[in-house]
Formats: sequence, structure tokens, C-alpha cells
Amino acid sequence: MDEKIMQKAEVLIEALPYIQRFNRKVIVVKYGGSAMADEELQKNVIKDVVLLKLVGFKPIIVHGGGKAISKWVEKAGMEPRFVNGLRVTDAATMEIAEMVLNRVNKDLVKMVQELGVLGVGISGKDGGLLHVQKKYSGGQDIGFVGDIDHVNPKILYDLLEKDFLPIVCPIGYDDEYNTYNINADDAACAIARAMKAEKLAFLTDVPGVYRDPKDPSSLISELPIDQMEELLASGNVGGGMLPKLQNCMDAVQNGVSRVHIMDGRILHCLLLEIFTNKGIGTAILSKDSERYNPQD
Repeated sequence: MDEKIMQKAEVLIEALPYIQRFNRKVIVVKYGGSAMADEELQKNVIKDVVLLKLVGFKPIIVHGGGKAISKWVEKAGMEPRFVNGLRVTDAATMEIAEMVLNRVNKDLVKMVQELGVLGVGISGKDGGLLHVQKKYSGGQDIGFVGDIDHVNPKILYDLLEKDFLPIVCPIGYDDEYNTYNINADDAACAIARAMKAEKLAFLTDVPGVYRDPKDPSSLISELPIDQMEELLASGNVGGGMLPKLQNCMDAVQNGVSRVHIMDGRILHCLLLEIFTNKGIGTAILSKDSERYNPQD
């Protein structure tokens, strides 16, 4: 028999226990970075999420749009400004950000529906999903940037129950119903915590977490939460990865079973990470979560 056909069968058999284990479980996918800027990669990410839904998962996409926002801010003749890596969002920038994020949101809905699944695009404003307080960076006012202080997940439960695939853009209200931009990582973590998600998957521009950032062979496949705390304390993690990992740790400590960090630029990274024994990124595990690769 053709060897390629047999390999396909082996792949499906390897995926079977994961399909059984996570059937009807919620998985939150944070989608952003370079994987979002490339149309071909976009289509493949959406194919992965649709496949997850069709084999029984309950996926929720939370997306960013930072690069697209910067592009449109520049087109409007404005200069993007950042403080400590956070976008300064004045009223005019907020208006552009909301328009761009809603456009990105509906583009993703279209891709999902082209694959035969009903997607619904919402923002954190809808159904009171994301309530925020004004965020400051090192005491500095950075405008309409919000810190989430409450998640009301009812709208997400309702959509999942009716068999829709929710796609969330990270915008919320404060007490006075002012509109705030929210970091997409923060939004994904807050939603995953509120939904007690089985998995939270970050599609990033890095392959995962390294024991030594200078050594590509030191990629960690599975990282129990206690080892994660040691790694953060070691000082080996820096740059943009530090807040991401702190978000991951917070999610795992608050009810999310596993957090996956993977390179969104790799075709079908979600399927490879979730449906294979070894995976391709880093899985951060809660204390109660069993390991697949105890040798790591």
C-alpha cells in the first residue's frame, strides 16, 4: 500500500485520543502578530480553527490588529506613539483602532463562513463582555487603553450553545461607557479564565519558550506551572515574552488547564501542537494537568 496513505492513517490515529479527550471543551485562540499580516497564513489558521470546531471542540478566537491599526493611523497622517511598548491611544486613534479592528473581525468571520461554519464577530462591548478601567503605564497616561476588571461570558456561552464560532475583537467599555482599546493577549487570558477554558493557544512570532533564549535547541515542549515560576524567577525571560508568560501563568493559576505558545507563522501550527504527541510549541500546564512528554 502507498506509504503516504499509511502515514495519513497514522496521523489520524495519533490525533484520536486528543479528539476524544477535548471533545466539547472550550479552547480560546489568541490570533495576532505576523501570522495575521499574511493572507495565506490567515486562511490556514482559520482552517485549523474550523477543523477544531468540526471535530468537537468549542473554539473562540480573540484577535488583535496592531499592525493594521498602525498602518491606518499613518495613512490618516498621525504618528503612532508607544510608551513602554503600549500604544498611546487618544480619541482620534481610538476611533481608527475600532474601525480597523471591526474590519479585521468581519474579514475573519467571512473566512470562517467560507469554510461552512457559522462565525459571529463581536467586540468586548457586546453583551457587556469586557468591562475595563483606564490603564496607566508606569504612572503615565496612555489614553483610551483599558485594563479588564470584569468579564461577563454569557454571550459567549449563548453563541457556543447555538453552534456559532465566536470571534472577539478586544474593545471594551468603562463605567461611563467610554470606549477603550485592550491588549489582545490580556483579552484572551481574561476570556479563557472566565470560561474556565481547557486550552488557551497563543499564535505568536516565536516558536515557544526556551530555557536559554540564545540556544534554539532548548525549546521546552511541556512546562508545568511550578517550573514556569522558576523560569520567570531565573531572569532568562525578557522583552515582549515576559508579559505574555505572566499572562499565561495567571490563566493557568485561574482555571485554564493548558496554555500553548506556538509560532503562528508555521502552517497548521494549531493542529500540530494540539493533535500530536510532541507538539511544536510550548504547553504550560496547571498542577492537575497530566504531562504527555514527561522526558522534557
